[in-house]
Amino acid sequence: MIRLARSFHPKVWGTHSLEPWFEDRPEKIGEVWFTHAPAPPLLVKFIFTAERLSVQVHPDDAYAAAHENSAGKTEMWHVLRAAPGATVAAGFRETITPERAREAALSGEIEHLLAWLPVEAGDTILIPAGTVHAIGAGLALCEIQQHSDVTYRLYDYGRPRQLHLERALEVAGLTPHPGKAVPRTAPDGALILAECPYFATELVTLPRGGHRLAARGAQILIAIEGAGALNGERFTAAEAWLVPKGCAAVSIQADRTIRLLRTWAPGPY
Repeated sequence: MIRLARSFHPKVWGTHSLEPWFEDRPEKIGEVWFTHAPAPPLLVKFIFTAERLSVQVHPDDAYAAAHENSAGKTEMWHVLRAAPGATVAAGFRETITPERAREAALSGEIEHLLAWLPVEAGDTILIPAGTVHAIGAGLALCEIQQHSDVTYRLYDYGRPRQLHLERALEVAGLTPHPGKAVPRTAPDGALILAECPYFATELVTLPRGGHRLAARGAQILIAIEGAGALNGERFTAAEAWLVPKGCAAVSIQADRTIRLLRTWAPGPY
């Protein structure tokens, strides 16, 4: 088992307040990345917002390979904390044309054409590549995504950052999104939050005491609440652990009730 390294990334829309997962910081942190070399197929981040993120879209594998020498980016968000009235945008309220999308991006009207969803802690939203989206203010999220950093901005609220309108419109689906994911219970009692061709993610809640998680090939365990030990190694909340392929079942000792996100991608690692 490998504890993934954490790196803190300042963002214009970030916040100084990262508790209870991390100590508050003097700079405005927007993202905390959990990484390892060589890179696993999935990238895990914690995202903290004090302002809205840009209206943006990510390409799929084919477009990203052809234009960016990269994988595409399908992602999911699991809401850890939400201020009253917090929202995220996923897709459009109704289907629009590329011409309408271009005009709205240039005028700023595009933010009002998006479907803004009220969210609270525990909600999950799957964002397939090609989905136009934005994250609102007042949120702490765990984001699980394909290992790619390709983002095309359509609108950024007047901030002096580069937009990528042409490529964004080439990859954007200009249609409604199905909304929040509907969790379902797995046979072992875990809650399946999201499934797609690139990853699956469960929420595992365990009471104080000893437990075992069955092997599932390569997987990442993300502690979002509680503390204890994984195969004898101490862990706390806001840590992510890579369980390599071939590792036997994971032994867990929970000091108190713990909550883990468990995610894996198809294929070897």
